[in-house]
Amino acid sequence: MFFTHIADVKSNESNTIQGFVENIRNKRSMAFIVLRDTTGKLQLTIEKEKHPDLVPIIDALTLESVVTATGVVYDSEYVKLNGKEMIPDSIRIDSIAEPLPIQKDAHIDNRMDYRWIDLRTERNQLMIKVQTYMVKCFRDWLLDRDFVEIHSPKLIATASESGSDVFEVKYFDRNAYLCQSPQFYKQMAMASGLERIFESGPVFRAEKSYTNKHTTEFTGFDLEFTGVETCADVMNLEQDMMTDMLGRLKEKYGEQIKELFDREVVVPTGPFPVIELADLYKELKERYGYEVEESEKGDLTTDAERLCERFSMDKYGSEFLFVVGYSADKRAFYHMRDEHGIPMGYDLIWRGVEITTGAKREHRYEVLKKQAEEKGLAEDVKFYLDFFRYGCPPHGGFGLGVDRLTMVLLGLAIKEAMFLFRGPNRLTP
Repeated sequence: MFFTHIADVKSNESNTIQGFVENIRNKRSMAFIVLRDTTGKLQLTIEKEKHPDLVPIIDALTLESVVTATGVVYDSEYVKLNGKEMIPDSIRIDSIAEPLPIQKDAHIDNRMDYRWIDLRTERNQLMIKVQTYMVKCFRDWLLDRDFVEIHSPKLIATASESGSDVFEVKYFDRNAYLCQSPQFYKQMAMASGLERIFESGPVFRAEKSYTNKHTTEFTGFDLEFTGVETCADVMNLEQDMMTDMLGRLKEKYGEQIKELFDREVVVPTGPFPVIELADLYKELKERYGYEVEESEKGDLTTDAERLCERFSMDKYGSEFLFVVGYSADKRAFYHMRDEHGIPMGYDLIWRGVEITTGAKREHRYEVLKKQAEEKGLAEDVKFYLDFFRYGCPPHGGFGLGVDRLTMVLLGLAIKEAMFLFRGPNRLTP
């Protein structure tokens, strides 16, 4: 790279930097330009009498133009911006910017129309860095524990999992579908003897939902592993992985997150609390007067999910809460059930938002086939059922939405917590 990132410039040496013009003060005898790249900002100070060749270049500049500047960087107590300034010998205009179509305080939908400009803000640059580091922490933690990474297909021959909420696409002479999740292929990996796998990739949901946490395409981080005896084995792994990630994230970005988002990165100090769904509803009624209809008691309602943030802090002093004991008709057919017919699965709630559904899976062919038949899916998932006909070890796993994790961590709406949002009314840019 021919230029130096602003964070890496060396004082009393000539440096070449490249960035966006964030501010221009073009006075009669002096000009001050603030350049910004992904690592920071630096002031360029130009005395026009000493550099008359730079005057026409400065006069042509507009905000958000891209320039390359070369000059010696000096420490200066008179410069408020990081105490450094560059005295440029040369400035090259790489790209002139037209007047911006949006401002920082524009409505979110207008900002989404010009997302490539919206992403230039310091907050959004940090958001992308934080998201990148979260995934890196997960990958590092799993790789250290002998997990391997797979990349499953996103074009599939039959509608996956529920048989609904899928996007249908033309595939040569027949129809195909965009994958709702890598679930079936994660379990195929278990039948393949891979034992411990993870993957990060796109997930598609054809849901006409307009909430601040749903999207029709998002990035999922999924894993599956063998040696699972109970649902608690899966929960414990997720708990340890999340705790490690938050600890590393706080160390690297905690201060910046506090400064730009006014959010604390809280690192859990003990086991995440666990509660039965029925007990949770009792607690919510006794503590906050929340009552749920009888027909909805087998699943966690949206209002109850939100109340979990308050309840978990009040009772356990924890931002996290595992909820178990869901009704079989509300859970996927591939969740193993205990002797009472209760799925051996869970939801993990963080700050009042469900971030994970996990479970011990059903690996016995005949039982799995029966449970698929109960849901009316036996024919649709026949290819998947074949994975279990030739031996498959007990296993379990879970999936996380990377964008939703970012949303919860930074206190954003889902539209702001991803590179490009997709929803029922959003297919561009």
